[in-house]
Amino acid sequence: MTVILLFQKSPQLVPLPFQVRSTLIAYDIFQRGSTLEQYLKVAIEAARVGGEILKSYQGRFTSREKSPKDLVTDADLASQQAIQDYIFAKFPDHSFLGEESSADHCREARASERPLWVVDPLDGTANYVHNLQNYAVSVALVKGTKVLVGAVYDPTNDSMYSASANGPAMFNGRQIQSSQCTQLDQAMVACSFPAGVKRIDPEVSQFLSVLEKCQSVRRLGSAALNLCYVAAGSLDAYWVQTIQTWDVAAGYLIAERAGAKLTNVSGRDFDLWHPNVLAACTLELHHLMLACLQE
Repeated sequence: MTVILLFQKSPQLVPLPFQVRSTLIAYDIFQRGSTLEQYLKVAIEAARVGGEILKSYQGRFTSREKSPKDLVTDADLASQQAIQDYIFAKFPDHSFLGEESSADHCREARASERPLWVVDPLDGTANYVHNLQNYAVSVALVKGTKVLVGAVYDPTNDSMYSASANGPAMFNGRQIQSSQCTQLDQAMVACSFPAGVKRIDPEVSQFLSVLEKCQSVRRLGSAALNLCYVAAGSLDAYWVQTIQTWDVAAGYLIAERAGAKLTNVSGRDFDLWHPNVLAACTLELHHLMLACLQE
């Protein structure tokens, strides 16, 4: 029901410029002959591979708690393995970091100087377990602290959001842009809480502050999709205090390329490897959201 309400406000589609200059500018950062356009194509295809796995596991998966109230399913694991296999078949010399990777593997992947694919094979696991149709696969290619390409796939609605660092944000092949909302009392806002949130945590007081001032607040369950909804104009703002890199890497780039203003929740530059995020469709709304969160 939540998803249906959200999409009463459809993504803002704008005409594509002439073939987006035919092709994106070549980036021979990683290997000769590869471009951002080619990396983005692989990200999109890999996200679809993961999404198909998630759909195939519906109704027959098992779940467990990684930590209190933090779920993982065998569908997460199968999706991540399929995505990793797909990417390594294309780029065997790259590195891979997924949400379900071991702590040792995460450290090794970050320490590597090779191009790094950062993947959340199922963002919105709790929704998936409860058959709430708001979850996604997130795939990003990262070099250091820079996200070069990102794709977020919603398999329930067959919705693909994508962007490269020098191209437009896209929704199912059409260019999108964030809304032009500048007033908090007219804004549709979303937030995310960590598993096991307590009433004394800052997220709760922030939520109450925003709730009093904005038009409406949603807690939808997928950070990756929330950022994409900001990119598409379905949401006007989104914030999350506690999050992981794989949750937001792709969505961050997509929202940024759609024209949204993004920082951390203190107003400082977004840090990919120590992330928290405030995204707003306009600079004016970002200022208002920032003041509200800091009350």
